[in-house]
Amino acid sequence: MIKNKFLKTVWEYLVLTIATFIFTVSWEAFMIPNGMSAGGLMGICTITEFATGGFLKASVSFFIINSLLILLAVLVFGIGFGFKTIYCIVMSSVFLWLVDDWSFLHSIPGNFLYVEDKTLVPIIAGVFESLGIGLAIRCGGSTGGTDIIALIINKYWPVSLSGVFFITDFVVVISQLLLRPGFGSYTGDPKTFNDVIYGILEIVTFAVTIDLFTIGGRNKMQLLIFSEKYEKIADYICSHMERGVTVLKAQGWYTRKDRNVLLVLLTRQELSGLNRAVNAIDPKAFMSISNTSEVYGEGFEQIKAGKIKLDLNHNKEN
Repeated sequence: MIKNKFLKTVWEYLVLTIATFIFTVSWEAFMIPNGMSAGGLMGICTITEFATGGFLKASVSFFIINSLLILLAVLVFGIGFGFKTIYCIVMSSVFLWLVDDWSFLHSIPGNFLYVEDKTLVPIIAGVFESLGIGLAIRCGGSTGGTDIIALIINKYWPVSLSGVFFITDFVVVISQLLLRPGFGSYTGDPKTFNDVIYGILEIVTFAVTIDLFTIGGRNKMQLLIFSEKYEKIADYICSHMERGVTVLKAQGWYTRKDRNVLLVLLTRQELSGLNRAVNAIDPKAFMSISNTSEVYGEGFEQIKAGKIKLDLNHNKEN
């Protein structure tokens, strides 16, 4: 058991390493070489690099800002706040620095990854970023940035995380319009509304594809089965499919009769087999089927999240 746990840990950190590399490629290979920025902390770091003429690299500001955010998160959530997140931040900073020097990976004329149509660049970057962050999330990690800011804000104010992400991303993307000649030491090409559109395109692509890499391959089905022969159906599910069944007490309001309803969680692949079995046992059975993106527990996924130390005895007497 100790050996399996060790191998699992090694595998998770290997995936986290690959995930952070893919994440950095989306920025240092596609967005930054093409003078593009988007949302989040990397958007801020990219704009800072553009504004300083490359003097303050995105890799440096990314590490500094995330370090400060980690310290703040530890003060807010406790010392147990996500070691995997810290690992991802360190590895992302290292890879940002390396890929910045590996010019052969940059999407510029003459290189293999060069994309002639600039509209495709933020789309490709968004897919790469969602793949990297999605893999990190599945292993309980995170690249930090606005994720930490959103969690801290959500702890003290009842606002949705998606709302925080939307506002911060929108502000960051719009702020690149400040990059015009005469703004500080900026001497590059002036940023226009066209650059804002590129940034929004990257954000939208990321938002659309992130679910594919976090929950897309693990969609589960939740079923409610109404049948007079519920006992036979439940026995079949437990003995032949080795799945658990919950019996819910319900009442039909039209008939005012009490009846039992089966609640079952299955994978999509198991659904067709159950359909055939239910039809064979009770052709008059009624089933309600819905998608559920996350199922944690025995027989399914283990919870993938950084551990936060909780003081359950705090104010216990209150």
